[in-house]
Amino acid sequence: MAKPTTKPARPFFSSGPCAKRPGYSLANLNTDCLGRSHRSAIGKKVLQEAIDKSRKVLGVPDDYRIGIVPASDTGAVEMILWSALGERAVDVCHWESFGKGWFADITKQLKLETVNEITADYGQLPDLSQVNPANDCVFTWNGTTSGVRVPNGDWISAEREGLTICDATSAAFAMELPWEKLDVTTYSWQKVLGGEGGHGIVILSPRAVARLESFTADRPLPKIFTLAKGGSLIEGIFKGATINTPSMIAVADYIDALDWADSIGGLPAMIARANSNAAVIEKFIAERDWVSNLAVDPATASTTSVCLSLQLEADKVKQMVKLLDSEQAAYDIGAYRDAPAGLRIWCGATVNTEDLEALVPWLDWAYEQVKG
Repeated sequence: MAKPTTKPARPFFSSGPCAKRPGYSLANLNTDCLGRSHRSAIGKKVLQEAIDKSRKVLGVPDDYRIGIVPASDTGAVEMILWSALGERAVDVCHWESFGKGWFADITKQLKLETVNEITADYGQLPDLSQVNPANDCVFTWNGTTSGVRVPNGDWISAEREGLTICDATSAAFAMELPWEKLDVTTYSWQKVLGGEGGHGIVILSPRAVARLESFTADRPLPKIFTLAKGGSLIEGIFKGATINTPSMIAVADYIDALDWADSIGGLPAMIARANSNAAVIEKFIAERDWVSNLAVDPATASTTSVCLSLQLEADKVKQMVKLLDSEQAAYDIGAYRDAPAGLRIWCGATVNTEDLEALVPWLDWAYEQVKG
């Protein structure tokens, strides 16, 4: 097979940090806040701007709180687990490595007594009908390392007594999130918006705020995890007064990505871009017998972190990934270290469809080179 002659203009298909937005340039960032305290008037203004624009693009209800927190999506999830869990039993739904990690933290670190594990192997979604509306429920919307997502929120009871805690880091800005079904939602900037790492977002429903103000965990709680004090939510966190010092250039970068998302048509346009991108890979899979989507059910297949299984031994897959990297045709597309051997191609909104179309012939070529 002849080597392709056209390469993706932007061969950045990493699942995090993800590709910057089309047309990105550091020169576009408003850096007026650099060198200033994040607690100064300008610092708080910029942080509040990031919160306000997040609400606008995502369509978050006015009575939900949005806060910028430390340590990316991981920090956002952990602070909720440590601050809010323990009042009632917990159902943990997981089908990939990050969800499995939340289960481990809840059982081994928090050592909660009544924790129900609802799980499935990579490529499958567990039986979500097992979720008890009386319990708190922790789950990922999109399994970044398995390429499997929940298709909707229909399985979440509108009459639930417990909280739903949703890690939506590779879903936010690319998939519809039913806010009325989500009590806590977290994500990080470096996924669908292609922002910089180190910061997370936590979104709280009124029900979640009520939990934080009425429940005090019987455990030591580090300052970095503290969202409420003395029976009241720490409102400053949700008005630009962050818990610790944020990177203001990362905040400026985030605002640039939000402005871009807004300029192209907001959330509907972002979802459409991800869907169009994922369709390129689905077409590629449908026309070949040596590759398949790790997601068994097409209805649960991710449109951002698309995971592929190949008819190759693991060492051959690594050779293929290395070859594509050396040819500058695709960077960082190997499966996550805990996942089955394969490829993981980011199809989020900051990736251009034409770059995925240019990638496909290279996947064919690389496969032919390494299969032996």
